[in-house]
Amino acid sequence: MEDDKFGFSYEEEVKQAVQKFEKMKKNNESYFFDVIEFETIIDYYIESNNSSKAFEAATLATEQHPNSVSIQLRKARVLLDKGRAVEALRILKKLESIEPGNHELYIAKGTALGMLGDIQGAKRMFDFSLTLDSEDVENILFAITSVLQNLNYYEHMIPYMIRLVEMEPEFKAHLYDLAYAYEKIEDFENSIKYYLMYLEEEPFSDSAWYNLGIIYNKLEQYEKAMEAYDYALAINSQNTFALFNKGNILSNIERYAEAIPVYHEYLENEPDSFEAMTYLAECYEKTGEITMARKYYQEAIEIAPDFADPWFGLGIIALNTGNTEDSLIFFRKAVRLDDENPEIWYLLGKAHYNKGEKKAAMRCFREALKLDAYYDEVWIDLGKIIIKEDLIMKALPYLRHAYKITGDVPGINFLLASFYLHTGNSEKAFRHLSLAVDMDKKLFKEFEDIFPHELYSRKIKKLLKESSLNE
Repeated sequence: MEDDKFGFSYEEEVKQAVQKFEKMKKNNESYFFDVIEFETIIDYYIESNNSSKAFEAATLATEQHPNSVSIQLRKARVLLDKGRAVEALRILKKLESIEPGNHELYIAKGTALGMLGDIQGAKRMFDFSLTLDSEDVENILFAITSVLQNLNYYEHMIPYMIRLVEMEPEFKAHLYDLAYAYEKIEDFENSIKYYLMYLEEEPFSDSAWYNLGIIYNKLEQYEKAMEAYDYALAINSQNTFALFNKGNILSNIERYAEAIPVYHEYLENEPDSFEAMTYLAECYEKTGEITMARKYYQEAIEIAPDFADPWFGLGIIALNTGNTEDSLIFFRKAVRLDDENPEIWYLLGKAHYNKGEKKAAMRCFREALKLDAYYDEVWIDLGKIIIKEDLIMKALPYLRHAYKITGDVPGINFLLASFYLHTGNSEKAFRHLSLAVDMDKKLFKEFEDIFPHELYSRKIKKLLKESSLNE
């Protein structure tokens, strides 16, 4: 009862102080506030994320109480909240000479240095603050970890958080924060370790299960990822992100039929998700249900006409069903919306070639390769077209120029090897084939059709034999 009484009294004091301050501002009057009142008002606005009013209060407070360390410190904190680290540092340096044993000063100073990119200087301030109050180490550590987390210095936060976990093992949330920090620096092994430790104590944390699912997915441990997402959904059926991610995993590992009901369930909760509609349409396309695929691509376009993917999906359906004219319409629309997607350029090129528009096809292939020099399917198709159209001699100068730009990527080396072989330059053919095989010998099988086997030199035959590619 006593705690409730004092709690109520404190809340009333805060309310009265804030109301008094706001009345003064509204009436454009001047009131006097004592230091405690100002501390209360500034803290209230800081906790309410109202940095503008906090700054107004702190400015007036320093005018009325210029020698108050607590007021000056709060003004520095408000300046930090507003991103004005240099100004905050000026205040904090003055306060050091007045209260050199105040650990809060050094935490604030460390915050300012961290904001300015001086993480080593920040850590020196934090470490010094820990030497000033042996009875409050846990709270100091918590303040330090909060600052480093807010500034995204996760790697530097971890040692402080480990100390905090050791000192306060009863606070299980520290395990979660430590797991999250390891996740952010992509130390997934330790992240999993601490998430699992946290889940032993808090098994009904859907966010921890969800984060585990993300990590397992990144590690390509898809079954574990889906299991983690299932736990998250069992605990919180409204965690639609878990549902969406599970659908994406099933789609990415080509279990399209299983992904379809998951996307449908997601769309029941998020009916305007054009991304989910597009992915659902793709799953229908992959399972041969073309009518349903078209339906969901078109629904996605109705919601988000400037989203390239459903236009691209309709283009793929048209191309695969022999409707070249429609595929060109859809691919052109898609490439206008997303001209940095090499796959769109590639399939637009294929559609042009199917229509007999060779120059347009070659231009599209070049655009695709500018965006992704490792796009092997484009190199293969480009090679086939050049050979079929008897354009090797014309293409070689362009390929040599492209080689200078792209450097040693497998696709262009396989192409140059093939073309040099066709033109009787077996030495250059061997050199480029050797480079390509060294980089990715398995890829040779994809390019083998464009090589004239009857023109293989002894060196090339030996290279292929030694690389186990002469089957």
